[in-house]
Amino acid sequence: MNGTNNPAETPLKSRPPAPLTILLVIVMVVFCGILIFVYVATKRANPVMLDQQGKPLQQSSEPASTGAR
Repeated sequence: MNGTNNPAETPLKSRPPAPLTILLVIVMVVFCGILIFVYVATKRANPVMLDQQGKPLQQSSEPASTGAR
């Protein structure tokens, strides 16, 4: 049985990826890079909370109160 087209015997042909697939991979990599950059930048930031007059608030280790006493 030489010359028969048996799909199990034929090797799979490798096709190059579609241009849209390449574009989507590039967009995903850029998006992940932006997320990592923003995460690192926010970890390095040292924000100072200001009151209504623009003066720095006192930093305390106590949780914020709800105002009900």
